[in-house]
Amino acid sequence: MSTARTTARAVALITVSALGLTACGLTKGDAEGPAPDDSGVTKITVGASPTPHAKILEYVDKELAADAGLDLEIKTFDDYVQPNVQLSEGTLDANYFQHLPYYEEQVEDRGYDFAHYEGIHIEPFALYADSIDDIKDLPKGGTIGINNDPSNQGRALQLLADHDVITLKDGVDATNATILDVEDNPKDLEFKETDAAQLARSLQDLDAAVINGNYAIEADLSTKDALAVEDGKDSPYANFLAVQASNKDNAGLEKLDELLHSPEVKKYIEETWPNGEVLPAF
Repeated sequence: MSTARTTARAVALITVSALGLTACGLTKGDAEGPAPDDSGVTKITVGASPTPHAKILEYVDKELAADAGLDLEIKTFDDYVQPNVQLSEGTLDANYFQHLPYYEEQVEDRGYDFAHYEGIHIEPFALYADSIDDIKDLPKGGTIGINNDPSNQGRALQLLADHDVITLKDGVDATNATILDVEDNPKDLEFKETDAAQLARSLQDLDAAVINGNYAIEADLSTKDALAVEDGKDSPYANFLAVQASNKDNAGLEKLDELLHSPEVKKYIEETWPNGEVLPAF
């Protein structure tokens, strides 16, 4: 075989190998994760929902990260899909936006090879209304906005069941219940399934809506004005830092998680959201 042909074949093999590595997701961050630079500082790129996740990360970056040898680059996302997509692709070193039921659903459905640390905070779901001051005044035949993603729809339904608005079928797990699992609906309420990000914006067109905590905060809704608020005790919905499984033991990522569970962060959460819109999970 000629030298030219051998060189061409080698280039082709290298190209195919590179494409194969990309297809398998072995991109930035997969093998080793973030590492210290020449000055000993580890830069970590984290994807997060704007509130409260990015605000908590910004506090860590400003007040705690430098002393720990970390430098955070925070990328915000208004949806619940791209943070996991970009983590799997290696664009992010970690993400901070999701709770365990959603995480498990995404890992199962999309085959992500992820790992996660312990819960950092809880954003209680709450039922809000523009023109109703008491949950007992929900009108017969009224329209209730409810999350359309499976891992959060059951959570919203459980909130309504806990306040005797509806009942769910016996044995139903609230973490994956749907409107088809409603057993009794004495007020004949209509449930309008809506993207989580749109619920607060649609509130004026609904009799009430169960709204995710982060979107409620962004819309300047306070749990003190809600018709009903989810109990945060022993909640399975604590939000945590997720990483690629191969990076779970990365020193920089472990340090970031340690900072997110520090007394300083706990105090910051309690002082920033004194009405309980965000609760420490540790």
